[in-house]
Amino acid sequence: MRDLAHLPKAHLHVHLESTVRWTTLREIAAGNGVEIPDLPGDGRLAFNGFRQFADHNALVRGCLRRYEDFARIAREFCADEAAQGTRYAEVTFTAAAHGERLGRPEMPLEAVLQGLAEGRAAHGIECRVILDHSRRRSVERARRTLDLATRYTANGDGGGVVGLGMAGEESYSLAPFAEVIDEARDSGLHIVHHAGEACGPASIREAIGIGRTERLGHGIRVLDDDDLVAEVRDRQLPLEVCPSSNTALGFAPSLGDHPLPRLREAGVIVTVNTDIPAIVGTDLTREFTALREVYGYNDPTIAELSRAGIDASFAPAPTKARLHRLTDEWLAASSG
Repeated sequence: MRDLAHLPKAHLHVHLESTVRWTTLREIAAGNGVEIPDLPGDGRLAFNGFRQFADHNALVRGCLRRYEDFARIAREFCADEAAQGTRYAEVTFTAAAHGERLGRPEMPLEAVLQGLAEGRAAHGIECRVILDHSRRRSVERARRTLDLATRYTANGDGGGVVGLGMAGEESYSLAPFAEVIDEARDSGLHIVHHAGEACGPASIREAIGIGRTERLGHGIRVLDDDDLVAEVRDRQLPLEVCPSSNTALGFAPSLGDHPLPRLREAGVIVTVNTDIPAIVGTDLTREFTALREVYGYNDPTIAELSRAGIDASFAPAPTKARLHRLTDEWLAASSG
């Protein structure tokens, strides 16, 4: 069996604030006078529903206050991803909410972009940013998110913002944000929404229709509706599947009972991601290891899933071609 840490990966669904090393969080919190609880001994947190998770996430976000806090977590994100074999990442960041909270609208995003640039120089990983906005929050803040996205759009050096999307509790409709979404798409930004995790097919249909989404953040509830499965398959709309996160948040009973294998059997494009790795104690290599150990996939099948992430990414064509060549080399290597 080949070393999965060396498999060249594209990571498409991961929230920067949920990648912070616990030791780093404690240091940042202490520096900012914030008290945080101890992490359980096994490094994993359990939540009784999405609201409890959101409250914990708010605690983590509240620790981040200074320019260096944001730059540091971005640098360390690059280091940790590179150690897992990630060569390209689209990391989600809630820039407008942080800027509003701190009274410095541009600072958090500027700091993150600097940290990612430093991380790329140190580790050779290409990272771009997707800005998200909670469905529960105002249209005005969504417009501030769009403004940041268009001002810091990705450029030729591989950095910057590549997309925008709506996240948070899926029971809140996308309809109020339709105009903002249209403006974002017209500006050249990619559109990616969370849908079909906590809520069912209706949330996915809304993301496809009003939301004009190019991928589905999670999307695992597509299996609840055969007609929707056919539509998603025919549209070749990739799903950003996050097995450990879905399990930890109670949207799948266990990794063994996760719908990932059934999604593949249905012909839907599946990409493998972590979502909230530091919070649930996982990383991308562990997610790919589960493909082997839990689902029994062999290395060519695992490489096929990794290639799906490469193809579904918003990376430039030369980056995709390079990652496919590296995947060929990984497969050609002895399985030792």
